Amino acid sequence: MLDQRTIDELARRLDQAEKTRTQIRQFSIEFPGLTIDDAYAIQKAWVAMKVAAGRTIKGHKIGLTSKAMQSSSNISEPDYGALMDDMFFADGSDLPMERFIVPRLEVELAFILGKRLAGPCTIFDVLNSVDFVTPAIEIIDARIHQVDPETKVTRKVTDTISDNAANVGIVMGGRPFKPLEADMRWVSALCYRNGVIEETGVAAGVLNHPALGVAWLTNKLAPYGEALEAGEVILGGSFTRPVYANRGDTFHIDYGSFGSISCRFV
Repeated sequence: MLDQRTIDELARRLDQAEKTRTQIRQFSIEFPGLTIDDAYAIQKAWVAMKVAAGRTIKGHKIGLTSKAMQSSSNISEPDYGALMDDMFFADGSDLPMERFIVPRLEVELAFILGKRLAGPCTIFDVLNSVDFVTPAIEIIDARIHQVDPETKVTRKVTDTISDNAANVGIVMGGRPFKPLEADMRWVSALCYRNGVIEETGVAAGVLNHPALGVAWLTNKLAPYGEALEAGEVILGGSFTRPVYANRGDTFHIDYGSFGSISCRFV
């Protein structure tokens, strides 16, 4: 494990990278023995810095929920990060590129909790505790180099976890629905960028059922005495590959009978 002084220093580097929109070198290169526990400790320290600066935690995101993404990252389970209050954008918003470094967009479902969720937790507990499910898109970013400029080594999952699981923004929209109103596995979406379909996906790609991601996160937090609280928003994981966004790009995500979400990068 890294000592607390090092953890705090790496968290400060991430904070500065986000503020200056300047990527930093992969932690896994500087610390080859960096563990997943180290990475979550760095993430936690960075989130604590944000809270100390006046931000509030509004929920959590779950990532690496598909087998393909887990295999590419050499990990056997998802990861998670914190959703802060300044990450939420309204449907139809102009998203300022000044907030991002290399933004990409993912297609997901968001769960709005009506009851507190604590482990041990099953999918049935999730369905009983969720008030609404709604279409959502996540904006991800990279404060850490995805590919090291010198060695050409790609980042490790420990780098991504440290970087708040690459989280930077969320847009919710479309038609909210009750968790038993539809078979969530079959919720599908078409992702258009500038009028051209870039990605399509079905929500079953998220751990076979997107609500299973919420159960996984609840059980992951339980050993630390943490729970998911009523009112929190949980991003369940992407069922498309991420799509790069550039200034001027307009995105339209069509969820069929569950409505659509739009945003523009300016």
